[in-house]
Amino acid sequence: MDILIRQAAPGEYDVLGEITADAYLQDGLLDFGESDAYLGELRDVAKRAAAAEVLVAVADGKVLGGVTFVPAGGAMADISRPGEAEIRMLAVAQAARGLGAGESLVRACVDRARAAQGCDRIVLSTQHVMHAAHRIYERLGFVRTPERDWSPFPHLDDITLLTYELTLSTTRP
Repeated sequence: MDILIRQAAPGEYDVLGEITADAYLQDGLLDFGESDAYLGELRDVAKRAAAAEVLVAVADGKVLGGVTFVPAGGAMADISRPGEAEIRMLAVAQAARGLGAGESLVRACVDRARAAQGCDRIVLSTQHVMHAAHRIYERLGFVRTPERDWSPFPHLDDITLLTYELTLSTTRP
């Protein structure tokens, strides 16, 4: 199966929003389930596309998944510092997992970061239970940066996001 990675078209925003929301819900990644406020953010691809680059993985005309690439200094950045791009909201439809879409999306983000002038690293946040994603990141040369781990809700002790980074100048996946 040939997987094409490209910028999401506006007509695909709803489909990608549902894939992303479903992936987070089905994988148990939202602490408050269907009532989690983050679910609306996951579904709002148009909002992400207005502030960052939303990429989709497509095969046989069907959207398999997507990711948000935030260039250095981008408005959607959570943890990036000057000279760092960021990967956010990587999701692949349940039926398309294991086909290489997730890795292809991450590789596309790395390529974009390498092409960006002044970008030295690419960073991301992930949850403890996202083991398949961790394997992709590590296979591509990302390393854990526990000193950057953080919580989107500092008042809740049980929600800590793990962080990874890839230094672009020395690594060529």
